[in-house]
Amino acid sequence: MLAAAAAAACAALAGPMPAGVSVVRATTITPAPAWSPVTTGHYQPVPVRVPLCRVEGTIGGDIGFELWLPIDWNGRLLGAGVGGDAGVFNYADMSRRVAQGFATVTTDGGHKSTQARWMADAKARVDYEHRATHLTARAAKAIARRYYRRDVAKSYFLGCSGGGRQALKEMQNYPGDYDGVIAGAPGPYMPLQSVRMMWGALLQKHDPAGALRDGDWALYERRATAACDAKDGVADGIVANPLQCRFAIATLACRPGQATDCLSAPKLAMLETIVKPMPDERGRAMDWGLYPGVRTRPGPPSPLLRAMWADGVHADPDWNEDRFRRTADLAAANRAMPELRADKTAISPFLRAGGKAILYQGWADPSTNAGPTLRYYRDLARAQGGIARLRDSVRLFMVPGMYHCAGGPGADAFGGSGHPGESTDPAGDVVWSLIRWVERGRAPDRLIAAKLDAGTVRFTRPLCPFPQAARYDGIGPTDRETSYECKVDPDLTRLMSN
Repeated sequence: MLAAAAAAACAALAGPMPAGVSVVRATTITPAPAWSPVTTGHYQPVPVRVPLCRVEGTIGGDIGFELWLPIDWNGRLLGAGVGGDAGVFNYADMSRRVAQGFATVTTDGGHKSTQARWMADAKARVDYEHRATHLTARAAKAIARRYYRRDVAKSYFLGCSGGGRQALKEMQNYPGDYDGVIAGAPGPYMPLQSVRMMWGALLQKHDPAGALRDGDWALYERRATAACDAKDGVADGIVANPLQCRFAIATLACRPGQATDCLSAPKLAMLETIVKPMPDERGRAMDWGLYPGVRTRPGPPSPLLRAMWADGVHADPDWNEDRFRRTADLAAANRAMPELRADKTAISPFLRAGGKAILYQGWADPSTNAGPTLRYYRDLARAQGGIARLRDSVRLFMVPGMYHCAGGPGADAFGGSGHPGESTDPAGDVVWSLIRWVERGRAPDRLIAAKLDAGTVRFTRPLCPFPQAARYDGIGPTDRETSYECKVDPDLTRLMSN
């Protein structure tokens, strides 16, 4: 598209469109040499160096979205999900992928991060649960068609945390929106995960002597890692498979006269309680608990947790968190926000349409723990007639030593949401691996993940499709992914039957 024609086509997008879509601004961006949108949000962009049409709009008056349309378009649309309580735009993934030729789109989920008590609004809750992402996909395709004068050829969605949950909702509820989705750390049953977070925070609030600080969790992580690190044949500071880790928490107890590098009796008891499966009021397990060495968030309940229960569930700004009851409040959350859950296993429409999905999850994730993602994949496999059939369309990659979406001691850069790099190599970029799967029928048998230090690669590891795991060949350099093979892991296979 010529520059003059592109500018005219961009300007012509401004104004009302069908289905309640309004383009507030349509601006031609000509980087000289680079451009970045002004933002104070979490998703900081990289400098954009390609010319584009920046579309800023709303849907139904309160769902905000941005769509970036590069002049040099590859025919694809990429949706960029947002995590937490949303309210912002994912400029990070948009800026990285628009440079590769994607039309990129994101939504704030139907509210602004500065908006007080938005969860008390029933429409805002539904927009946040699923509707905003769906309507934004529809609007983006319509606007792209008008701008380029041709349809989007293929569409993809990339998200982690809340963005990963959005990816699952698109697969489950709106199978026609995207040809492929990538769901990182998706927290499939977010209400139950939220119950665990609130329960752990309140336990510590009511027992100050047992309250665990960040240093206490770090000690636990360090000792458990030291005990289980070498079980995969490589001593690298990473627990490759926490299912194989056996660590006695009692070994952290302070000896007589010891005051540092240990845990007091109240803290030891607190740690043992939190890492076990969370019980309901009758003592029955509500989840799988935490895997050995996995830390969690210290401190009181987060503002998002309080907003969820006070505004979204109880519609009471003065709600007393000390009245929280695990079973009753979980049921109340599921009534108030039934689509906050993203654990539906009836995904046949998505599969029949040829849709593909890649899930990824850090083993060491302290926020959206690995257990719920593994349980969802197990349930998906059962619903689809077994893991062999499921793997034809949906694959899960567990990431050893990775925290929430990124971070931690493990290799954590492979093209996921928020990851650095501009690679188009499917071997090391999950987006391009998904594209190859959808468009060429080649399923990902491994991904190469890197650990970066100031942009320099420290080491690489293969990520393997579940139930496989990386195994060191005992010969090559331990810092190279070529020294590892993907092999079926019996522990992961057994997990499917639990």
